[in-house]
Amino acid sequence: MFEEEAMEPMQWEPGAADVDTEAEADTEVDVDADAAAAAAAEPERKADVLMLLRLRDQIKQQLAEYSTAVRARQVICCDYVKNQNKIKKDIEDWERRLEEVTISLQNKTLALQRIQLTFALRNKMKQNDDDSRLIMETVKRIVTLSQRIIKCQQQAREKEQKLIDIRRKRLTLKTAGREKLLQVHTVMKKQKEEQARVNMIKTLEVIRNKLEKEIQMTTVIKNVFQSIIIASRVNWAEDPSLKAIVLQLEDDVYLL
Repeated sequence: MFEEEAMEPMQWEPGAADVDTEAEADTEVDVDADAAAAAAAEPERKADVLMLLRLRDQIKQQLAEYSTAVRARQVICCDYVKNQNKIKKDIEDWERRLEEVTISLQNKTLALQRIQLTFALRNKMKQNDDDSRLIMETVKRIVTLSQRIIKCQQQAREKEQKLIDIRRKRLTLKTAGREKLLQVHTVMKKQKEEQARVNMIKTLEVIRNKLEKEIQMTTVIKNVFQSIIIASRVNWAEDPSLKAIVLQLEDDVYLL
């Protein structure tokens, strides 16, 4: 039994060292694979960069073309606006000239018609018939009416001139009236001031007369008091109150 167990083959189990070796080998394989992938992707990356540079150059060129087209279009627009303004101005000039020519043509046509009518009337009047006499009477009436119209116009101008003169005189009188009114107002003001001054003088004179009367009455009363004190034979010098009264009565009333 022990021999059978000894005869059995021994099974190999990997150790820790073998596991590390296998891990290092796998790592080296991964690094080599990454390097190979990076080496394979390098040309593609360069191609992408070159494509981006070409796109950038194309975009720059397109932008330059667009800018040139926009500037050219702006110049065209400016020229178009200038041409439109010039055309409009030319149209206005031609319309003005056409209007002047039309008016001149109408005036010349009227003058020609007037000359033709005058010539026809002269030829008609030379025939000396009823129509010519009627025309002659009509012409005379027209001349008479024209003379009356001229006379009326002259009278109207004279009336207008007279009206203008009247308005001027009215304005002059109005100005003179204002000046006179101002003078009257000034004179009245001076008269009022003079009257006030006279009234003041009169009032002061009345007051002065009253004051004179009062002074005279006061002087009389003072003399009466002095006479009474002297007649009473009182020694007023010894009495202070009588002394003060007597001395006060001796003062001049005009100096009070």
